[in-house]
Amino acid sequence: MIEPLDNNLVAPSLPPMDDPWGRLETSVVEREKLWSKNRTFLEDVWFRFRNKFTSIFGLALILLVLLFALTGPRFSKFSYKEQNLAYVNLPPYFRVIDLGDGYLYVTSNLKLIELDAFGRVLGAPEKLRADDANKQVVFAYKERELILDYQQKPYTILDDSRQRIDSRKFMWNKTYLLGSDSLGRDMMARLMYGARISLLVAVMAALTNLLIGVLFGSISAYCGGMVDNVMMRIVDMISILPLTLYVILIKIFLDTGLSSIVLALGTVYWVNMARVVRGEILSLKQRDFVLASITIGSSAKTILLRHLIPNAMGPILVTMTMLIPQAIFMEAFLSFIGLGLAPPLASLGTMCSDALATLRTSAYQLFEPALLICFLMFGFNFVGDGLRDALDPKLKK
Repeated sequence: MIEPLDNNLVAPSLPPMDDPWGRLETSVVEREKLWSKNRTFLEDVWFRFRNKFTSIFGLALILLVLLFALTGPRFSKFSYKEQNLAYVNLPPYFRVIDLGDGYLYVTSNLKLIELDAFGRVLGAPEKLRADDANKQVVFAYKERELILDYQQKPYTILDDSRQRIDSRKFMWNKTYLLGSDSLGRDMMARLMYGARISLLVAVMAALTNLLIGVLFGSISAYCGGMVDNVMMRIVDMISILPLTLYVILIKIFLDTGLSSIVLALGTVYWVNMARVVRGEILSLKQRDFVLASITIGSSAKTILLRHLIPNAMGPILVTMTMLIPQAIFMEAFLSFIGLGLAPPLASLGTMCSDALATLRTSAYQLFEPALLICFLMFGFNFVGDGLRDALDPKLKK
């Protein structure tokens, strides 16, 4: 017989938080261990990739440089090869002389540049005469004469009554935001174009290395025996010479241009890719799924293209992301030593080479392309490191 419920019973209250039988407070990591969503392989790779700060930071760096290089020229009013010899070596940050009715900047080659109150370049006052004995230069400015005295630094301006104008202030260059080079070309426009050329060379060289290295390494590992020995001896012979010296020797016999740089890099840097692919295929071809494919009569082409190479894509992608910064650095090095693109084409390496002549007076011309190269190197290395961890099945819990 079922007894009736006692209406006077009171529901027990929740135990206090310090009660050992109370609610369990967990962190994000502990909840991930207790419960995880059923994800596909790609979703799992993206989950582990985005949870690593350096990976996302590197990806953001690459995307910012791509945005700067691809869409930046649409908003720039200057071309990468447009010269203006009246505005050479203008820095992005001025120390100007306040005349009351205008501002003047004294360049390193003893010229005056007129600016407005917002830092925009208005023009260059006309030079009337020079007094080399007294180290003075006379300029015409707004219907009066101004004297530039360069006896000692900082250079000073004298008015009509020979009184020094000492009022100075700092302002940003609003016409050439990142300054101008020794030929009066806009540094920002040349950085955009140079980053585009460097990325294009690096990606094309990496794709060439991917194609040659994957095919060479996979065929060598799958065939084995004498074929593997001969193909690996070819790799060893290429690896005897330093790869940098080998690229320089190839580049000397080719014409200067974009295609010759890609060809020089593509014929050498596939060696590391081939070794990585060979090692991965050697371990994969002993798996059961490969033996099953051989049993049902699949051809070697089918086994390589549909089974072995797709299963080795993790190390292949990681190696490829590591080859891109190497190609960027090598292209910059070749351009720096004069074996890169022919003028007026610009790359980050040629900009660094051109900046050596004005390093003491205009160090920003070397600092800006070198900083962009560092961004690309760090970005691709961080992404490659993140992909290596994300594609490693041992890290999945």
